Amino acid sequence: MNWGFKARRKGRKIIAKAYEDGRTVLFEHEAKQLLKEHKVINHTEKLAKNADEAVLFAKEKKGSVALKIVSPDILHKSDAGGVKLNLKTDEDVIKAYGEIIQNAKKYKFEPDIRGCIVSRMAKPGTEIIIGTKIDDQFGPVIMFGIGGILVEVVKDVSFRVLPIQKYEAAEMISEIQSAPILDGVRGQPQVDKKAIISLL
Repeated sequence: MNWGFKARRKGRKIIAKAYEDGRTVLFEHEAKQLLKEHKVINHTEKLAKNADEAVLFAKEKKGSVALKIVSPDILHKSDAGGVKLNLKTDEDVIKAYGEIIQNAKKYKFEPDIRGCIVSRMAKPGTEIIIGTKIDDQFGPVIMFGIGGILVEVVKDVSFRVLPIQKYEAAEMISEIQSAPILDGVRGQPQVDKKAIISLL
């Protein structure tokens, strides 16, 4: 059994589980598990269903962590106060978990809350966004742009019809208006464009 077959089989199970749950969107930890199966990332997060589990999972990360709400009713976590960053102690995690749940309940009446995912804090850097979809006219397409909380406001992205070659990935990176940010500005280091090209 080859790696690609295993990844597809496990991926179908993740997606099937979401459909069985009545969802058309994967939770973040499910999407990252899918990416891990396809060797795009090498780590995943765990879903903590209560504050005690969050503390336990945070200790496994061995460093500062982030907590993020998991709810099919709340897709934009930051808008709902559903994200807490740079949590260092057990007390930080317990307090943050409680605040996230309360914020979610204030944001939406009787939300379906599954818990919070516990993530290892990433090192500071430039965020990017990569996405794919099936376009009605062109079929499978891929998108690239500068990421972060303002991505839907700025909308500085480029598209290509899949599959793409390395030179097309490089063109996608260079043609967004924010491309100079990737070269490093105001003391920020230059991003690893080769890694982005490989990922695309």
